[in-house]
Amino acid sequence: MPKTTRSPSELRNMFGANLRVMARDYPSISELSRQLGINRTQFNRYLAGESFPRPDVLDRICTFFGVDARILLDPVDSLSSGSDPLTGDFLKNFVGKGVHEVTEEFFPTGFYRFSRRSFVDQDKFAMGLVYVFRDGDTCFVRGYEPVAAMRAQGFPLDSRAREYRGIVLREENGVTSLMSRRGTMTCSFNFLSRVASFDNNFWVGYVTRTVAETLSTTRAVRMVYEYLDCPFTEVLHMARNMGFITEDQLPPFHARLLEPNRPFR
Repeated sequence: MPKTTRSPSELRNMFGANLRVMARDYPSISELSRQLGINRTQFNRYLAGESFPRPDVLDRICTFFGVDARILLDPVDSLSSGSDPLTGDFLKNFVGKGVHEVTEEFFPTGFYRFSRRSFVDQDKFAMGLVYVFRDGDTCFVRGYEPVAAMRAQGFPLDSRAREYRGIVLREENGVTSLMSRRGTMTCSFNFLSRVASFDNNFWVGYVTRTVAETLSTTRAVRMVYEYLDCPFTEVLHMARNMGFITEDQLPPFHARLLEPNRPFR
């Protein structure tokens, strides 16, 4: 007869194990606990299976990671149901072919600094950071919209609303990615192709956003990605200076690749 009840210790251990799995895609536990609004010491106790969150905190964790309360009972890797539409029978030889071909050599795991012209203010440029990582042989990307960009569009400014995630696919001439904010509130399509540079760490392409056409905003702009092969402390320092900048504030090689005075086609 199957076991129908779990002891508090078993529930804590299962939750802790699942939380460790979900947290492994985040480079910093301190940053993750900050985003969740949970004290770092308390969060470590959850990870170790020494403590269990209140119902409201559990709901916050489940919502953040896009899971449900079954993380108390079963391994998180077993909770998904149905086949992956990207790699299922219908698309596996089309879109799905590129899902598992984004190798480390082709597009490394780590932090990237990007720059592009602003969609809403043609005199400004947006600069930000994204984190590229892998789950098995699938490549993902995660980042946050600049506060100024969210404010200009009347969106909430908290980190949860600013976060976007995406999946990376390999194609013949580079990589493409489909990005979305939580709940597919907004989406964007990105294409990047590696360019010759001293450290072979730059990609150039474009980004398009999925909004209706207007007379005052742009839907497609040139974009540059720079792989940051540097200590995490330097990445954190850069993160403090991300947002809207002027053309003369662009890093020199970013400005060269963006070609601000040449129309994007």
